[in-house]
Amino acid sequence: MTQILTPLVLVLFLSASLVAEDPWKRHTIDNSSRGADGVRVADVNGDGHPDFTTGWEEGGKVRVYLNPGPEKAKELWPAVTVGNVKSPEDAVFADLDGDGAVDVVSSCEGSTQTVFVHWAPQNADDYLKPDKWETAAFPATKKKTRWMFCLPMDVDGKNGIDLVLGSKQPNAVVGWLESPSDPRKLGEWKWHPLYEAGWIMSLMKVDLTGDGQDDVLLTDRKGPTRGLVLLEHPGQDNATGEWLTHRLGGEEHEVMFLDHRKVPAPGWEIVVSTKDNNLLGFSRSDKPQQWTQVAIPAAKNTGTMKSVRWIDVDLDGRLDLIYSCENANGKLSGLVWLESTGDPTNWKRHEVSGPEGIKFDLLQLLDLDHDGDLDVVTCEERTNLGVIWYENPTR
Repeated sequence: MTQILTPLVLVLFLSASLVAEDPWKRHTIDNSSRGADGVRVADVNGDGHPDFTTGWEEGGKVRVYLNPGPEKAKELWPAVTVGNVKSPEDAVFADLDGDGAVDVVSSCEGSTQTVFVHWAPQNADDYLKPDKWETAAFPATKKKTRWMFCLPMDVDGKNGIDLVLGSKQPNAVVGWLESPSDPRKLGEWKWHPLYEAGWIMSLMKVDLTGDGQDDVLLTDRKGPTRGLVLLEHPGQDNATGEWLTHRLGGEEHEVMFLDHRKVPAPGWEIVVSTKDNNLLGFSRSDKPQQWTQVAIPAAKNTGTMKSVRWIDVDLDGRLDLIYSCENANGKLSGLVWLESTGDPTNWKRHEVSGPEGIKFDLLQLLDLDHDGDLDVVTCEERTNLGVIWYENPTR
């Protein structure tokens, strides 16, 4: 049975031991540009294998990678540049026009400050042909703010997928773009602001209120609004109305990425990484705005925390933790996993990346080699390791 990480268990993370060991084997998916910044996942061709998209911030490219299957997953993956835009901070899959060809949406910061759609070719045989893709901007987003993250989500139950967007200063905001009856008419996408922000890191859809409607869970890392926040969906019939804001905690920290999971009573647990190298654990009581928070200091000799995920690394039925770091130059590792030994007073540290790499990003957990354990996919953007995955050695 999987062990539930209650706050009482998590706070004893302090006793995690420092163990030098060989890192996991690294495989490169793509290192052809500069500044790979986040990996998002979808099976875009229906072959049962997860495909990826990434924005290369310094290189100004948005690329898609088609999973070649477990036999070839350790080689460079078939790829296509779906668009060239400056300062792409995020790229995510979404079939915006419902034609069955999965498009890509990129969010740009820098001086670009615009959200783009990269329309996929309708003919599946053309998916890897860059000249068959079309790039266009959403007029409602042009030069508004430094866009950081996009969450495709059917907000209002009409016209297919809408887009929840988050940004950082100036004019930092969370809001949603309402899809029109013809999603190809980008000038008709309507912007609805929801929340004034400082610097949005995570946007996740999850029904924390238990009303059958996905809410938006976010981390805001800067300024007077920082912390872990839930925006409560008012219902599809009133989606353009007010969304209640529930501040769940973390205001005293510079919060980064989050992970969440459904558990037996009290119902939900959330873990958040922070720039000041604490993991924050949250457990819910009976209402979405009533949470218990604990701070969990990180292991030593790593960079500053970026992304965190729950994972059973070693398949022992106990839930472990894994996190990525920025500023890992000269450190023992930039990716670390913390083994649950079954004794809540004793967590065992293990290396994933080793000393190679400085700035890692969002973590994705997938069994890419089909050997029965979860591997780790991420980006590294300072030493240009690029889009990479680390092979879990358990099996």
